[in-house]
Amino acid sequence: MNPHLFTFILLLSLIPFRTSAESLSLYSMNTGSFLYHLVPYDPDSHQYFGNQYFSIERKFSEESDYSLMVGTFLNSQANRCMLIGVRKDWYQVNDKVVIKGIYSYAGEFFFDAFDDCGDGGIYKTSKEKFGVGFAPYIYHAAQYNLTDYFGVEAGFILPGIIVMSMQWSF
Repeated sequence: MNPHLFTFILLLSLIPFRTSAESLSLYSMNTGSFLYHLVPYDPDSHQYFGNQYFSIERKFSEESDYSLMVGTFLNSQANRCMLIGVRKDWYQVNDKVVIKGIYSYAGEFFFDAFDDCGDGGIYKTSKEKFGVGFAPYIYHAAQYNLTDYFGVEAGFILPGIIVMSMQWSF
């Protein structure tokens, strides 16, 4: 399946079932990730801004600290992967800063666009052992909201990948 068609399907699946002013803060879009591998350091890793990360989040409710996210990115071997995860807002420092965690599945999915995710690295190891290429992602970050609709974040993916990203809320 074409990645652009998949993104369109993702967006359609997250269309709100109700429309009102209070539902505006339930959705967000994350893009523009920068990442750098500290551990394990691999100069051949696909990193910096080339990962083409894109995800959509939807909070469970207006008061919830949890949101569901789906997205896509290029892994360290430059293979297209699917991302499905849950975000938890751990601590609201003030109106602008939140400490958050994302716990997700990153890997192959039944669409053709994600078939190659298990062709290298840890994804290949899991594919050899379990029949599907994947990796669990544990990500913790601090997000700074510049406005009600735009924020930047910086954090790390265990065991040692530095990540910076942008988030648009609507």
